[in-house]
Amino acid sequence: MTLYSRVRPLAFKLPAETAHDLGKRTLRAAQSSWPTRTALSYAYRYEHPALEVDLFGETFPNPVGVAAGFDKNAEVTHALEALGFGFVEIGTVTPYPQSGNDRPRLFRLREDEGMVNRMGFNGQGMERVKSRLETDGTPEFPLGVNIGKMNSSSEREAIEDYRRVFDRLSPFADYVVVNVSCPNTPDEFDEASPEHLRSIFETLAAENDADVPMLVKIGPDEPDDAVLDLVDIVREFGLDGIVATNTSTSREGLESPNRKEWGGLSGKPIEPRSTEVIRTIADYTDGELPIVGIGGVDSPESAYEKIRAGASLVQLYTGFVYEGPSTAKRINEGLVELLERDGFASVENAVGADLE
Repeated sequence: MTLYSRVRPLAFKLPAETAHDLGKRTLRAAQSSWPTRTALSYAYRYEHPALEVDLFGETFPNPVGVAAGFDKNAEVTHALEALGFGFVEIGTVTPYPQSGNDRPRLFRLREDEGMVNRMGFNGQGMERVKSRLETDGTPEFPLGVNIGKMNSSSEREAIEDYRRVFDRLSPFADYVVVNVSCPNTPDEFDEASPEHLRSIFETLAAENDADVPMLVKIGPDEPDDAVLDLVDIVREFGLDGIVATNTSTSREGLESPNRKEWGGLSGKPIEPRSTEVIRTIADYTDGELPIVGIGGVDSPESAYEKIRAGASLVQLYTGFVYEGPSTAKRINEGLVELLERDGFASVENAVGADLE
């Protein structure tokens, strides 16, 4: 029994967002000094050459990252690196601070190993995040920046929102993700319409003098033909990849009482559809478009399934909440065993293996 398995029942007695904030404060304290970061690294980091992934002009020490939403304001990037993750995606970052939706807005679905959130792009805004990255420094592993719009923005204003955040934070980013698939923000217009996406990508391309890799995050609820239409636009503009998938509005098959809460569903319940979307995209693009897979990753097996379906990297949030600080180490150790079992020399060799 791990220490976290003993602490988790106490943490789960707290409201979910309160426990999340407490956990981040703990990580913030742990990363504040070299000795504590070193102790975390000694306990939780696991390195193996088979885990390294070269992508977006960077070397990821392993394919297991922390998804956007966990560290919205870049407060604990160094602690997450010490815990053995291969990268982190901060955000979603908006141009200005906003409070998001009213609390409670984060709910555990224990019976289903999932969560529902309706945070609504709460965050400190791009200037605060920029200041923190300048003060704390960026981590040694790759850093992604997930960018979004203000909840009050019109369709035209939203494009300017993306431009502002990209302009401010792309110098710190190893890749940038355009988030147009969040189900927890006001639905004033179709953020994923082809016309709107083209306007966003044209605007950002004009700003991207440094050729920072750009990806787009898509949701799991669209039918396959709509997903492939979006892939066509991504290829049209030469984007560097897709993050698949965001949270879901589906509640099919859930048992937890909190299934009745509105918001985006994450965790184990969306794993099958997320993997299906990854496989659909990878098959359609002959594996040539990099995919970051997210949705239900909490074990070596779930990460490996997404890799074999076509994901070069994977991310988790809900799995981290349920499994604790040893999650990355456990998944990476298990991935090496699975790769050796199946005769793959590296993660990169296993990407898309099930498509053949």
